[in-house]
Amino acid sequence: MTEFPWRLVTVDIDGTLTVGHGWRPIAVAFGRLAEFDSTHRRFHAHEIGEDEHLANLLALAEGHTVREVEAILEGTPRLSGIREGVAELVRLRAVPALLSHNPGYVVDWYRRTFGFRDAEGVPLPPPEDGRIPAPGPVRANKEGGLRALLQRSGASPRQTVHVGDGWADAELFRRVGGGVSVNTTRPEVAEAADVALTTRDFRDVVDALRRLSPRA
Repeated sequence: MTEFPWRLVTVDIDGTLTVGHGWRPIAVAFGRLAEFDSTHRRFHAHEIGEDEHLANLLALAEGHTVREVEAILEGTPRLSGIREGVAELVRLRAVPALLSHNPGYVVDWYRRTFGFRDAEGVPLPPPEDGRIPAPGPVRANKEGGLRALLQRSGASPRQTVHVGDGWADAELFRRVGGGVSVNTTRPEVAEAADVALTTRDFRDVVDALRRLSPRA
């Protein structure tokens, strides 16, 4: 059996592990769907940048409790087989890590629930008495998150593969040894990936990684 070539597998959340955008169910639950739809449309039309879009999304949870958000995350539509796929990556001696523009209270829930070994999200003010404060200035910085994960894991960029669906993920594909797009709606993201998957099962991602070798 060929040795698994990846030491670090970084995985996006929204649109990658979730079916659709993970903040839409949050917006629906909190009665703020119109705001979600507005920022989503403006971002994809290139009317606003990623930082502004991210701040608009995070503001949807302002004033609510972390427990309220976690209850919504429980019911958010997701790929099947995430826990099993993550466990298989660990068995293959890779570090499965979340790399997301989500805040800590979302990223930590996914890490605990599915067994990811590490995670990097967007740094925000911590919840106050369990309630989520205003996000304040937000900077979307997956490249910085990637650097932190590389340092902690000891993996080189060439030994790292990223899994995602968005424009920021496509940028990371070029900075590591391989990229896998999952259910992306953006042709340019699929073109930037080494493998473009359409699936509802995370175990298909792991199978694709077994067959994918790092780029020279």
